Parts: sequence; C-alpha cells; structure tokens
Amino acid sequence: MSRLTELLRQARKTDPQLGADLEAEVAALLKRRQFGLVFERHQPEAVELPGRAIRRGDKVRVLPPRGETKKGDQRLWLVERVERVDGQRVGHLVEIEAEEPETQAVLCDDLVVVAEFKDRIFPGLVETGRVERGGPDKPFHTVINAENFHALEMLTYTHRGKVDAIYIDPPYNTGAKDWKYNNDYVASDDDYRHSKWLAFMERRLEIAKELLNPDDSVLIVTIDEKEYLRLGMLLEQTFPEGEIQMISSVINPGGASRENQFSRVDEYLYFVQIGASSPSKTTLRTLTMPPSKEGGDASPQRSPIWRGLLRGGSGPLRTDSPSKFYPVLVDEASGRIMGTGEPLPANASRDSVVVPPGLVAVWPLKRGGVEGRWEVNRATFSLRHSMGYIKAGPADRRTGVRTIYYLRNAEMERIESGEIIMAGRDDNGVAILAYNTEVEQSSPGKTLWNINSHNATEHGSNLVKRYLPGRKFPFPKSLYAVEDVLRFYVASKPNATVLDFFSGSGTTAHAIMRLNKQDGGRRQCISVTNNEVSAEEQQALRKKGLRPGDPDWEALGICDYITKPRITAAITGQTPEGTPVKGDYKFTDEFPMADGFEENAAFFTLTYEAPLSVRHHRAFERIAPMLWLKAGSRGRVITALGEDGWDVAEAYGVVENIDNMPEFLAKVEEVGTVETVFVVTDSDAAFQNACRDVPERVTAVRLYESYLHNFTINRRAGA
Repeated sequence: MSRLTELLRQARKTDPQLGADLEAEVAALLKRRQFGLVFERHQPEAVELPGRAIRRGDKVRVLPPRGETKKGDQRLWLVERVERVDGQRVGHLVEIEAEEPETQAVLCDDLVVVAEFKDRIFPGLVETGRVERGGPDKPFHTVINAENFHALEMLTYTHRGKVDAIYIDPPYNTGAKDWKYNNDYVASDDDYRHSKWLAFMERRLEIAKELLNPDDSVLIVTIDEKEYLRLGMLLEQTFPEGEIQMISSVINPGGASRENQFSRVDEYLYFVQIGASSPSKTTLRTLTMPPSKEGGDASPQRSPIWRGLLRGGSGPLRTDSPSKFYPVLVDEASGRIMGTGEPLPANASRDSVVVPPGLVAVWPLKRGGVEGRWEVNRATFSLRHSMGYIKAGPADRRTGVRTIYYLRNAEMERIESGEIIMAGRDDNGVAILAYNTEVEQSSPGKTLWNINSHNATEHGSNLVKRYLPGRKFPFPKSLYAVEDVLRFYVASKPNATVLDFFSGSGTTAHAIMRLNKQDGGRRQCISVTNNEVSAEEQQALRKKGLRPGDPDWEALGICDYITKPRITAAITGQTPEGTPVKGDYKFTDEFPMADGFEENAAFFTLTYEAPLSVRHHRAFERIAPMLWLKAGSRGRVITALGEDGWDVAEAYGVVENIDNMPEFLAKVEEVGTVETVFVVTDSDAAFQNACRDVPERVTAVRLYESYLHNFTINRRAGA
C-alpha cells in the first residue's frame, strides 16, 4: 500500500483530476476486498421439485423420455401459459437467459419445476401420517420431507429465535455420490467442488442462525478431514459472536482405509455456542482411560485417583528445585511410609544419607538414575502423609524400587465435594478411596472423545438394521453418540426444541426420545430431509421408466423409506413389517427396544403455494400445519374452520369470522392451554379491535399479513 500511495501522490502532482479519480477507484476496490475465507458465492444453486403442479410463470426443465438414463436437457424454461389439449395439460415455454430464446410446447407431465435460491417461496405443509403414544399433552416430533434450504425458510415463520440446539451431519464432500448441487453429483475433480460446498453450507447456516435462540443456544456440526478447515472458517465468519470449539471423536476404532494415507478412525464436531450457552458437566467420561499402573484403581471411564509423586513436565530435575530433593523412608517389610529425610544440599551425595535399619530410602530418580525431584516440598509431604494422602507402591520385582503416590489438589477437592469417598484407612494409614458413583464428576468433557458407545458401525449401521430389516442407509451416526452430544446442552432444558436439517435416518429425533425417557422431558425434534433416492437405485429405476415424483420412485426415497419408518419403529417398538424390534438399548438407559417410547411424531411434505391463493384464504389447509408448528406442535391440527368461522385446539385457535369473536374468545378462555390465536383479516384496525379482549397469556398473530410479510422479505443476497 505504501508504494501505491506514493504513486497516487505523484499522479495528483502531475494531474490533480487524474489523481483524484484514481484515488476514488482504489478506495472503491479496497472496500470490496475480501478477507478470510474466499469462495465463489455467485455459483448458482437450484433444486428440482418433482410432483409440484406446473403453473404459469414457473421455471421448468424438460425431462428426458421415460426409460432414458442419461441426463436430459438442463436448460431453464419459463412457462408463459398452460392450456388443456385433448384432456392433457400443455405448457408453452420460452427459453430463459438466451440471446435468441427458443420456444416449445411440452406436456406438463414431462416438465419439472425448478426453484432457484434467489426466488421467493411461499411454503405450506401436507401431513402424510402420524404416530401417537405420548398422550395429548406431549408435543410432537416432526419430520419434514423437503429441500432443506426451503424448509429452513419455512421455519423462519414458525421458529425464528426459538431453537435451542441444532445438530447437523452435512454431506462431507468426499467426491463420492453423496450430495448434489444443481441436480448433479459433485465429483472429486470438480474445480468448483469446495466453492459449491461452501456456498451450499453458507446459505443454510445463515438461515439457521436466525432460528437459534440468541440468548442461549448451540449449533453442532459434524465433519471429516475433507472440509473441516473451510468449515471452521465459515463458522467463524457466519457466527462472529459465537464461542467456537472443535473436538475429535473416535467413531471407527478399526479405521477407514485411505490409500497411501493413515487410516481414519475419527471425525470432528464443531460447537458454536451462542449467548450464555455452555456444555454441562456430566458423568460421561469422554476420554477412555486404560487401567492405571500407578494406583490400580482407575476404571475405564475415570481418571486415576492416585498420581505419581515424581515430578514430570517442566523443571523436573534436582537442580530445578533443590528443596524437593529428599528421601522418603519406607518400611522394607510392610511398605509403610515412616517419614522423610532432610532435603539434600546441592553439593551433597545421596550416599551420604544414613538410613535407619529396616527402612529403605526412595529418592526421586528418573530413568537412567537421573536425579529428579518430588512434586511437593517436605512440609506439604508431611501434611498429606498425616491425612493418609500419600502411599508407597509395591517394590518392583526386578529393581526393588518403590513408586510413591500422592493426591493432587484436584482429588482432595473431590473428596471435599463428595465425588470421591473415603472408606477409612488401611493398615499403613493410607486413605481407602473410591469414586462415588452417585455423584457426578465435576469436570467438563474433553476435546478428544474415545467412547465405546460412539462406534458408528455397532451403534449406527447395525442398530438401524434392527429397526429396518433389509433396508440400507449409508453411515448413520451412533445413536448414543448423538444422545451424548445433545445431553451436554439440553440436559437442563426439558422443553428444548432441537433441529436437524440433514436428518438422514432420523438419529437425532431418536436420541431426543431417549433423553426424554431418562428424565421425563418434553423436548421435541424437528427433522428435515429430502426424499432423494440413492445413486445406485436411480439408474435401475430410470431403466424401468420411472421418474422422481412417481409413487414407486418416491417410495424408495430417504424420507419415506428410511426416516419416517425408523422414527415410527422407535416409538412403537415394531419394525415396518409389524414384528417387535430385537435387542436392548445399552449404556445410559437399558431396556428392550420393543418397548418403544411414549412419544408423538407427525410427518409432513413441504408444498409451494401461490401468494394470491394464500391471501384469499384458499390455501388454509396447507398453511394450517405451519400454524400448529408455530404454536408449539401440540394436540391436533386445525385444518378447517367450519360454519362458525373459527376453531380452538389444545395449543392454539384460528378465527376468520370476526363477528364471532366473543364466542371464539370464550372458547379460548375455556381451553386453558391455548397460547396463540391467529386472526384472519386484511384490516389492521379490525385485527387490533379483535385482539382487545384476548387473554394476557395468549399471543395474537394476524393472518395472512404475518405469513406473507415473512416470505416476501426472505429473498437473500447471495442465495
């Protein structure tokens, strides 16, 4: 910059106007200069919407003929009009963004609507099923079959600022056929592979940020080595106010082979803590420890109580702290510590110390006889010895040398808190100590997790097979891993709302059900997944003449074939074939899987509505489930208002006929669990007048002004 500044100064001197113009252009460039993570945000993203009816003004693609397996025409066309010819709907199309646009007429059955991510959408929901075992008062878990970007936009109306935790396991961008961008699988040799992934993630994370409770919430993202560096920078840029930490978790102890590389046994989890959010302290030991050689009393899930007194780490030598170089006197026969000798002067030899008969002197010696030093001075040693907090280990069979053990300050504090209990003293006066299994260990989880229950093969893939025999789903997470991760943040929030917008097989919802069973919680999970069919199956289905949107195709999609039946089976305890699920849950809460859960779940598919139909109250049936979601997902969904123009359910009410407001409000008062009412009116004055007598506990929302305003302003720069 100093060189550029000098050149600008010379230009101004020679030609003031030229210098001023150049300076203005440089200033404009500097304002546009990007720092941090730089990628191609302009890369387009669009999604096909099979099954969506063709309307005038839609963007569409022309589908290849049935039976064709090659990719068809990828050009975008605008539907100028739709007419009926010989009983079939025909779309008249004009090519989009072409210098000399073509036109054609195509059967609507051979078209698919395409939504670009700069387009506004006006979403609705259609219920496709439900399972109820939790009673009328318990909220529903929800599964939404949708492109997750559009589902997130829908949730800005129902859950803006209300989500306590988001857990996502996005595509890892491995180069395999694990995710699509613009209807194409992203290959490992794609020059824009990383930019596409980052743009894809940024668009979704920016909306997710709007859903999180700004006062106390967390975003949890899993990833592997392919994108973890870029993801970390993206999270820092998207959540500058968040406290971000990454941990490493072993998910495959056997290792996943990498050609000419180390085998991968772990993956990474990013935690973005918003507001006051922080992980709670639990009994879970995130770093498995082997049995201790030092004290012999460490369980596989707890750190050892006794630690070696010999100094390690920094300053470990006699010369570093001469006052801590002294002999510990041990009875040779019993192993009882009898006391200590004086610290040896720096120039004195150990051989000069006279040891009383029957005792041996244990010195702080390191390997090779190097003179080290103890962790504590002689006075501290004497105090802890009197308390029973120092002991001598058995003599080594080969060398005869004993190891001296002591309690650190941390362990002494755990005795005070009751986490470690003292059952008395042994014959040598040493405290008999053990962890108190009824008291939580007062320490947070560590940044390295090595937990047997997090094995993704045993407790992910194999567990899903129990619920869905004969059905395959690639790489599901361990149920217990997701449960443990979420417990850190929602254990103290029995009414938490948790969102997973890459829900896949539905593990997050399953984990929330387990947490609810353990403490009687009423947490609810919103699971979003599309109904994509695997790449392998698509080829065979196309050869049969099937397309996305056909019932036989959709029946094999992720949502309908895996997510919904897995969550249903988890609640009912029965497989889709009606047989009891075999096996028992393990670890924190052990019981037969066939018992199921006392939970409720409802399943929906996202729809795309015309704003004019919404405004004229002709789309209420599809908007209705969104009102139910916004009101807390409890009780029944109000799908029609009847002759009186109003209805009241367990959690909310809707009124269209303002003249019947007194009767409506009387019913709201009668149903004491109602917390939200929706008033359908075009008039702000009528809305204000109607809300005068609404009970204080109830929030009034105007329809359809609030809905239309939310999605009108939802067009996002860079989308």
